[in-house]
Amino acid sequence: MKKIMGVAMLAGASIAGVGAANAETSASVSMTTDYVFRGLSQTDGGAAIQGSFDWSNDMVYAGVWGSNVNFGASAPTETASMEMDAYVGITPTTGPISWDLSLVGYFYPNADDALVGGELDYFEGLVGASMDLSEQFAVGAQLGYSPEYFGEVGEALYYELNGAFKFNDAWSASAAVGTQTFDDNALAGDDWDTWNLGVSHAMHGFNVDLRYHDTDISGADSIVNFTISREL
Repeated sequence: MKKIMGVAMLAGASIAGVGAANAETSASVSMTTDYVFRGLSQTDGGAAIQGSFDWSNDMVYAGVWGSNVNFGASAPTETASMEMDAYVGITPTTGPISWDLSLVGYFYPNADDALVGGELDYFEGLVGASMDLSEQFAVGAQLGYSPEYFGEVGEALYYELNGAFKFNDAWSASAAVGTQTFDDNALAGDDWDTWNLGVSHAMHGFNVDLRYHDTDISGADSIVNFTISREL
C-alpha cells in the first residue's frame, strides 16, 4: 500500500505539456530493497520495483502508481502479487500552509479475495498539511480515513506528524511518526504506532534514500531499506 505523501521521495520529471498551458505530466521508476507502508513490509522483506505516472495542472493532480507485493509465508501466494494505486487531489495554499487533499484507491488486480475472506481493494481520503519554518526546515501532518479498510475490516484512521531538513541542494533528512487505528480491532488486529527516519541524496537525475522503519507491534522486526529512484 503506497504512501502518497511521505518521505520515500520518489523522483519525478516533467516530460510533456498536456492541455492547458500549466498542465504537465511526469513519471518515475524506483527500486527498493523492501516496500514498507506505515512500518510494515508489503513484500515479505523482499525487493520491489515501482513506477508512477502523474498529471498536474496548477493545484490539481492525478496519477497511478504500481508495485509488486508479497504478504508473506502465512498468506497464500495467490492472495496478491501486484498493487496498483490511482489517486486524484488538489494542493491549495492558505497563508504559510500548503495543503494536499486527495482520494486514493488501492487495488490488487490479481488478488483472490476469497482466500483472505474479504475484499482487498479499498479507498482512503488523505488530508496533508506542511509549513516551511525556514528555508531548510519544514514540518507537516497527515490524516487518512478509510470507511472500509484492506480486507474489509471496517473503518480505519491514520494520523502522522512529519518533518524534513534540507542540508543543501543534494542532501536532506526526514522523519515521521504515525498511528494506524481501526474501529473494529477484533477484525483488524491491534492499533499500531510507526516511525521512520532517513537521509536522501539527489545526484545526476537519481534520488537515493536510506531509511529506518519500526513499529510497536509485538514481535515485528525493524526494517532498513534502500531506495533508488530515477526520473524518466
